[in-house]
Amino acid sequence: MRFISWNVNGFRACLGKGFPDFFAEADADFMCLQETKMQEGQADWHPEGYHEFYNYAVKKGYSGTAIFAKESTVGEPLSVAYGLNGEHDDEGRVITVEYENFYLICCYVPNAQDGLKRIDYRLEFEEAMRNYMVELDKIKPVIYCGDLNVAHNEIDLKNPKANRGSAGFSDEERGAMTELLGAGFTDSFRHLYPDLTEAYSWWSYRMKARERNAGWRIDYFIVSDRIADKITKAKILADVYGSDHCPVELEIEL
Repeated sequence: MRFISWNVNGFRACLGKGFPDFFAEADADFMCLQETKMQEGQADWHPEGYHEFYNYAVKKGYSGTAIFAKESTVGEPLSVAYGLNGEHDDEGRVITVEYENFYLICCYVPNAQDGLKRIDYRLEFEEAMRNYMVELDKIKPVIYCGDLNVAHNEIDLKNPKANRGSAGFSDEERGAMTELLGAGFTDSFRHLYPDLTEAYSWWSYRMKARERNAGWRIDYFIVSDRIADKITKAKILADVYGSDHCPVELEIEL
């Protein structure tokens, strides 16, 4: 089963930058998007053969998530949930689809922002998500993907010393990721490539960062520990353009 996750940094803009061609070529069972930045009806794009699920932020042009699920291979989900059990639901950040053997969560984690001015909210969100995942994991395995807005370890960004304490590489955010993984979950990419360097999924638009590969790995597929041995592929599709992020991919036998 093939999963792809991509922060498209504006779905309507990305549709004009080759997204439909990438979608068709990828032929994924699930395509999960973050930062769609749109409201219902603003993107007139409906891929044939896929179920569509969108979660929109109350604020226009902000945040937002989506999941496209291939009808022929995965069928109709048993359930679909938007948000975190009534918490943190105004920004369209979370969609959960349930299938017979797993839950899939698509998430756009809040950015702590410059000066860590939103760090308290960020940590509240992290705690709510961790608790949510632990409860789901008691029922069946979880696949959690999206722009999680943190480079977990120094290997996950180009310039760790210069960025220590910045949003996305603060001790608090990195600690929250450590706590999540310690609660029974596995970073699929590091599971296969524990020591691979210069593997990034986001680059600033400034100073030709992508050309220099001065990036951060902040987009993830995280799975329940008990299905980590079923991972067959975890890739960063750095040659795919259309956003300041690139897609990330997971193949897993479920």
